[in-house]
Amino acid sequence: MNPTMTAALSHRVLVTHAAPEALAAITRVILGKLGYAILTPEEFEPLAQSIDRIRPDLRIVDERSLAEVPDEDGSSVPIIVLTGRHGTAGVDSRIVGAVKRPAGLHELYRLLQQVLEDKPRTSPRVPVHLKARCERGGREWRSSVLSISSNGCLVRSPEPLLLGSTVEISFELPRSGPLCLTAEVAYQLVPDSGLIFHATAPSDREALSSFVVDMLMIDDPQQAVG
Repeated sequence: MNPTMTAALSHRVLVTHAAPEALAAITRVILGKLGYAILTPEEFEPLAQSIDRIRPDLRIVDERSLAEVPDEDGSSVPIIVLTGRHGTAGVDSRIVGAVKRPAGLHELYRLLQQVLEDKPRTSPRVPVHLKARCERGGREWRSSVLSISSNGCLVRSPEPLLLGSTVEISFELPRSGPLCLTAEVAYQLVPDSGLIFHATAPSDREALSSFVVDMLMIDDPQQAVG
């Protein structure tokens, strides 16, 4: 997809002032699928008028290039700095966060959500249709997982799920095999329920994260797991 179409269809438009290798290989692609178009200044400037955006929503800037970034005539665009392991001193008032180079997907996504979104998420979520089994108090029943992230999932259950209650949920991910997770019923999205995973083993969290990334690389994730 060309930059004009990418920017026009995106929820947010970001401009990067950094070498391509300052972003992890898949970060730009997947953030684009999540609604964050990442353009170079050379791509953004001729597009600004055609996509009706005078300024980008945010700039991603290598700390060594801060002096080259325009100050938007006093209307500051927030900046996330790409830096080394010691972080940033934050002497530039436009700086809202920092990520170690090369910027990974999950780290950058969390910052973008916190800075730009009214209801931020901590990790990307993808739609799925996974057969699942829930267990609570010695009772088991079948259910379906409708969307999933490394932190939780949206479940459609024939049994009522009480807010604040804890359930065990089991399902299988392609290539990773079966997972059995403890989750709290955190919210309702009628008629479905949102679960937040608790005490997730590192290996299970890595399997979930890898699955979400794999699905984001597919044009229609539901076709891959339906």
